[in-house]
Amino acid sequence: MKKLYTLSLVLFAGLTSFAQVIFSENFGTTAPSTTPYPSPTDYTGYQNAAPIVFTGVGSDVRSTLPSVSYSGASGGSNVFFNADAEFLRIDGINTSGFTTSNMVLSFGYNGSPTITLEQSVDGNTWTPITYTLPSGSNWRLVQVDANQIASSTSLSLRWTLIGTGNCRVDDVQLSNGGSTCTLALGATDTTCDDNTAGVDTYTATVAFTGGGSTAVTISTNAGTVSGDDPSSAATGTITISGVNEGTALVVTITGGDCNLSATITSPPCNPILTLPINESFDYAADAAVNTVGTWTSFNNGDIPTIAAGSLAYTGIPAVGNSLTFAGEGAEVKLDFQTVNSGTIYASFLLNVSNYDAITGGENFFAAFGRSSDTGSYEGRLFIRKADTQFNLGGAAGSNISTTGQWSDINFDQNQPVLVVVSYNFETDVLNYWFNPTVAGFSENTTPTFTLPVTTPYTSFDTFKFRQNQNSNTPTMTIDALRIGLAPGDVLTRNEQSAISGLKVYPNPVTNGILNIETAANAERNVQIFDIVGKQVVNLTTATNIINVSALRSGVYVAKITEEGKTATVKFVVK
Repeated sequence: MKKLYTLSLVLFAGLTSFAQVIFSENFGTTAPSTTPYPSPTDYTGYQNAAPIVFTGVGSDVRSTLPSVSYSGASGGSNVFFNADAEFLRIDGINTSGFTTSNMVLSFGYNGSPTITLEQSVDGNTWTPITYTLPSGSNWRLVQVDANQIASSTSLSLRWTLIGTGNCRVDDVQLSNGGSTCTLALGATDTTCDDNTAGVDTYTATVAFTGGGSTAVTISTNAGTVSGDDPSSAATGTITISGVNEGTALVVTITGGDCNLSATITSPPCNPILTLPINESFDYAADAAVNTVGTWTSFNNGDIPTIAAGSLAYTGIPAVGNSLTFAGEGAEVKLDFQTVNSGTIYASFLLNVSNYDAITGGENFFAAFGRSSDTGSYEGRLFIRKADTQFNLGGAAGSNISTTGQWSDINFDQNQPVLVVVSYNFETDVLNYWFNPTVAGFSENTTPTFTLPVTTPYTSFDTFKFRQNQNSNTPTMTIDALRIGLAPGDVLTRNEQSAISGLKVYPNPVTNGILNIETAANAERNVQIFDIVGKQVVNLTTATNIINVSALRSGVYVAKITEEGKTATVKFVVK
């Protein structure tokens, strides 16, 4: 199934075809979902049929990492290269009715290695086509240098990877230019006008150059246009305000020979959660997770859903529901305050209920990251099949074989595993714990393994769960996700002995009064957080009675600090 990745903050809009399109190929909208992936020679999902012929050696057509961030990005299948001399070849393009001076070639590109582009009019003799590759390693639009494409009844194009690394090609388009339009669109940006749990609005900007020579009209599908006018200004920025969150903005500029457009994806305007986060997935069963709490998805495909019931593990109460996913589909994330110092911890329960039909290899399924970069996966958690069981591992980089380690223990299906991962920004060390004892867990608890991070992480502000292909992603259930800055934020929810004589009652609260008693009954600070980590109460008191009548029904966590000791307790308000 097709995945369409979206960037939440920065996109780049390119010049779309504003004259006759001679040839266009997006490699299909229904992406292959099985491995091995089909080669260009064997793939059947192309837009173009005979006399157009597609061939390739080593390269294949994949559904992963679909194209985004440039105008016209199709977001479907793309051609993947990952070894020296792998190539894609397209034959049979008829350009005989057009002149070299007017023809313009473009294509989407992802990666950083060198890829050569050549053309041939006889299928035997190849001539290089020059282009300038825009900086970066994510998807961007490549515009081939002018006055190169040959006029031929059967033009052939060939992309060849040179050296090591991997890259992708998508959205090949050849058009007849002949336009006197000098206007070009540049970088776009989006800013949320507010960040609430409801529908907010956002403001978008589009930079431009080459204006001032043609009277143009700017039209959009939403919002109000202001800013610089490309009819009179040589360079500037177009501003579109008041666009509803969730609405993709389409900006179109027409006039004279100009016909340009940019599509800008809505940013998620969710509240930024403060730590600690205590996510019990206490939402309606079967709901898509990106529709509840402050969860967002950043591609398309199957969205992880809420499953009825909780996972059971000694020391962790079964409260609320859980999250489930299996196979190829969307990634989801939970954003929180930026952390760039000290130590950050995350814990959750993992249950694998169906690994029997999985034929693929290892896969990473969870990681820290940065909300502004959907491709950032740091402190990755990997999973692989081990006969009728499964194995867990972690990695400091993208490849567990070179930057990571597997656990020495295999785990049974349908038996929840407690996963804990931490990163220390001062020592640049990752720690992984699998099935630690909850009671007494601390920073001194011996990890399952420790990994040094040679390229230190700069910051984290999101936690992600990732689906990969159907062939290597088992059916998983996630529960009791906790993220915090201390071990007590993630694994001491039941450990009340930190404060002598601590009693919190009644549970559930039915009359709006929560009682907190201790052996000392001294002055204490009480912070109460809802299930997504939002602080709803913060007070210092010497009394035992806490008025929670203003809280809605649901699950909460009370963080109690008295005489330098802290304990956290979960309770329910009816």
